[in-house]
Amino acid sequence: MSENKSLEQLNDNAKFIFITGGVVSSLGKGLASASLASILQARGFKVRLRKLDPYLNVDPGTMSPYQHGEVYVTDDGTEADLDLGHYERFSGVPAKKTDSITTGKIYQRVIDKERRGDYLGATIQVVPHVTNEIKDFILSDITDEDFVLCEIGGTVGDIEGQPYLEAIRQVAYDIGRDRVMFLHVTLLPYIAVAGEMKTKPTQHSVKKLQEYGIQPDMLLCRCQTPIPQNEKRKIALFCNVREENVITAADVDNIYLVPIAYSKEGMDRQVCKYFGINCQDEPDLSKWETIVDTVKNPEGIVNIAVVGKYVQLLEAYKSLNEALTHGGIANKHKVKIKWVDSEVLENEEPSNYLSDVSAILVPGGFGERGAMGKINAVKYARENKIPFLGICFGMQLSVVETMRNVAGMKDAGTSEFMAGCTPVVGLMKEWDKDGAKEIRTKEGDLGGTMRLGAYESLLSKDSFIYRIYGREKISERHRHRYEVNIKYEDDLRNAGMIISAKSPDGKLPEIIERLDHPWFVGVQFHPELKSKPFDPHPLFVSFIKAAVDKSRLI
Repeated sequence: MSENKSLEQLNDNAKFIFITGGVVSSLGKGLASASLASILQARGFKVRLRKLDPYLNVDPGTMSPYQHGEVYVTDDGTEADLDLGHYERFSGVPAKKTDSITTGKIYQRVIDKERRGDYLGATIQVVPHVTNEIKDFILSDITDEDFVLCEIGGTVGDIEGQPYLEAIRQVAYDIGRDRVMFLHVTLLPYIAVAGEMKTKPTQHSVKKLQEYGIQPDMLLCRCQTPIPQNEKRKIALFCNVREENVITAADVDNIYLVPIAYSKEGMDRQVCKYFGINCQDEPDLSKWETIVDTVKNPEGIVNIAVVGKYVQLLEAYKSLNEALTHGGIANKHKVKIKWVDSEVLENEEPSNYLSDVSAILVPGGFGERGAMGKINAVKYARENKIPFLGICFGMQLSVVETMRNVAGMKDAGTSEFMAGCTPVVGLMKEWDKDGAKEIRTKEGDLGGTMRLGAYESLLSKDSFIYRIYGREKISERHRHRYEVNIKYEDDLRNAGMIISAKSPDGKLPEIIERLDHPWFVGVQFHPELKSKPFDPHPLFVSFIKAAVDKSRLI
């Protein structure tokens, strides 16, 4: 799409809020964007959220979770930054391919166009060609949204982020400054020795942003304590921002408090005022108040073990952590997660780590490391009748465990890394997608060999899982290369495990459950990606209920 076409097709009413960050990373720009969107929604506005990531990877799909945390997957199969999970959970608006861009994708598009001759022999440069491509992304695929919130990844001053800052500066020039707000998230550190909150890092960050031709209209200041009025006045003066637009973003003990806290600070009122929108009435934040009240005043606490290989970096399980919390909210219980390193369970007795929990969850993952520890956790849950949920790889290993320890197939395994095994789990080579065949090979690009995005499953009406969902057809998000081999269905059934949901063509197992267990379910998809605090996923609601019931027996 050309630059002019993007501008021509742009909704005349759409207003853009660009969120940047300064001083240090991990200030919570994603959560800030999601929270602002949610309180604008509470005022009746339609919102859209987008993420612009400056790294050169095409997407985070091939990045280690230790590098980038969780990979979030959208319905249309886009592998994206975990901030899109915040966006969906807080706004309820499903993210799409057109809501996530990286420098890798941008340069890929530019180079493809250059090779085709689209630039008519011009010398290709960052400005205007790369910046135009970024602007096309920002301005395209917008319909009737009132607000489009675009978060710029990284920190102001990062060399890879410069083209994005130039692009958003140009957007303000192209569509008019009255339709664009620049919101800068920054840090106000408290120096305990001096007993003072220091504004200098914020001042320097704003000056750096101004060097790129961008004057922030609002500052969201992360801090440990409320900002004294004289400090707000000082920040406003030196950063050329209205005093009422210096917003306190104090630390909270519950992320679902953030929309309420921002609204109390007047953030949404000031945004409306900036754009000349009348906003006399207060936003309806009752659903957030209900959630916060439930979290603060639970009827009890339930302990859940998550046995994974990335437990040293909990960002790798961000959506899972939130989905368990949502299940707890629905059951009016606080979920206390015990993170267990699966490698530890390879050589130590599982009961040393799992005897004090009321449910066990084995999440998705790739590779051999820690796999035997996960199998041992599955066995412990099966033998001790502890509620168990296996997700993706966790489901596959639950099948391997049953085939080895119940069906007697001692060499059962996965062809992903168990050479010479009987592959009850193997590489998918083809599957149906939108009426066409998708074909993959093991030698293909890692980023393009997976079954990604939303696929339908058909549930057996006489199954336990049907009672959980309450319907025969479901749609869930997938991210995997390997699949349980359907030819072992009879062997599994004889060992007490049934395949209770399959792909519409009947070829791919989607859900397994055990008939001799009070709550033992494995799913090939990632239900955590669709759970929201005000719309918890039914699997997690049922799982936590089973854990609560189990805890009452302990």
